[in-house]
Amino acid sequence: MTLRVLLFGALKERCGAAETSVPLPAPATVAGLKRALEVQHPFLRDRWTSVRVAVNLEFASEDTPLKNGDEVALIPPVAGGSDAHPRVRLSSAALSLDAAVKEVMDAGMGGLCVFAGMVRNHAQGRAVKSIDYSAYGSMAAKVMTEIVLSVEKEHGARVACHHRIGHLEVGEMAVVIAAAAPHRAPCFAACRDVIERLKADVPIWKHELGEDGAVWVGMGP
Repeated sequence: MTLRVLLFGALKERCGAAETSVPLPAPATVAGLKRALEVQHPFLRDRWTSVRVAVNLEFASEDTPLKNGDEVALIPPVAGGSDAHPRVRLSSAALSLDAAVKEVMDAGMGGLCVFAGMVRNHAQGRAVKSIDYSAYGSMAAKVMTEIVLSVEKEHGARVACHHRIGHLEVGEMAVVIAAAAPHRAPCFAACRDVIERLKADVPIWKHELGEDGAVWVGMGP
């Protein structure tokens, strides 16, 4: 069988394409796919500790079986379209604090916590002029939805999570999270947990542009 593998962020740049085809004998697993990909792209041999594999929009393990028709994607380290959840949004338009707050507030909410992540003018000791955000859209929306639903259940809060994609200048908002609950403690906890999990697991990548060139965040040299 032949699998179509999607590439994102720095991997797309390094491999020179948005996707690649990989022939594999059946039965096949993710481990076998990795070995085949290393033949095509030897630099991947040293990257598997940071690059994850997703199969049909779910993170996969080494022994996950593969079959014809599966949607496979290589997910480089994350930087931390359509809405999969009413309060989850990936947008190329400017974000609004008011819009996120309106989605979570009602008369029963006594506490509100809002976090906004901004593009700053420096990172890791280098000047930053702008950032391009890209995403594996369908999976990003799915994982963001899972995070929001899980955090809402855990903390008893109502959560909105909006993230920009595309080109952002210094000072623009890249992410807005709003959490409301009858009391203040769940708001703080929910807001913190969403941003930490978003930065770890959602396939959204940052391409930072500075005076000394562009850098994909998380991929190293």
